[in-house]
Amino acid sequence: MTASAGFNQLISVDPDELKFQFEVDKQSYCDLKVVNNTEHYVAFKVKTTSPKKYFVRPNTGVIQPWDSCVIRVTLQAQREYPPDMQCKDKFLLQSTIVSPNTDVDDLPQDTFNKESGRALEECKLRVVYTSPTSAQGNLDDESLKSSTRSPTRSPDDNSNQAVQRLKDERDLAVRQTQQLQQELDMLRRRRYRKGDPGFSFAFAVLVGLIGLMVGFLMNLLSSSPTT
Repeated sequence: MTASAGFNQLISVDPDELKFQFEVDKQSYCDLKVVNNTEHYVAFKVKTTSPKKYFVRPNTGVIQPWDSCVIRVTLQAQREYPPDMQCKDKFLLQSTIVSPNTDVDDLPQDTFNKESGRALEECKLRVVYTSPTSAQGNLDDESLKSSTRSPTRSPDDNSNQAVQRLKDERDLAVRQTQQLQQELDMLRRRRYRKGDPGFSFAFAVLVGLIGLMVGFLMNLLSSSPTT
């Protein structure tokens, strides 16, 4: 079964396309929120036509009933701009129902193989590149309209811009912390269910990373000026 981007019977995806701000020699990322719309455990897998250009984390997983998962897709730094800023890359998000309490490590190798006879749903997502110049152009247009309406600029403009930058950095730190917490919870469940001491080192590393992110977030919050 193949569905259009955005919504399947098993899962819904937001946004319905992957949009990256493209700059040469710079990475860019897009977050996809995948929601399980059923009372079943649903496994998913992300595929792309250009696997060397993108880093998907996680690219495979299991979502509990009525739960959700955030997938971060990172566009690796590219050396040159694509012709006319057009991108023909495609992503495919496959989903299927699995047994209750199934962990991602327990998935059979043929889980997402159509020949296995398992019912699969597929959601196709296209890729869109935007340029910083076009974004800046939109900002310039808004600034021109504002200056036309009000010739006198506020002396607080620079401080407002600084506050906005701090808010953007804070929001990024929050998203990264939430993603690390999600991976920590998943690792904790695997460790307790399987009783495997081999998880202890990775578990400790994730705890340390989350601690660093929380500390960074607290510094941002404490240094944010009030508006």
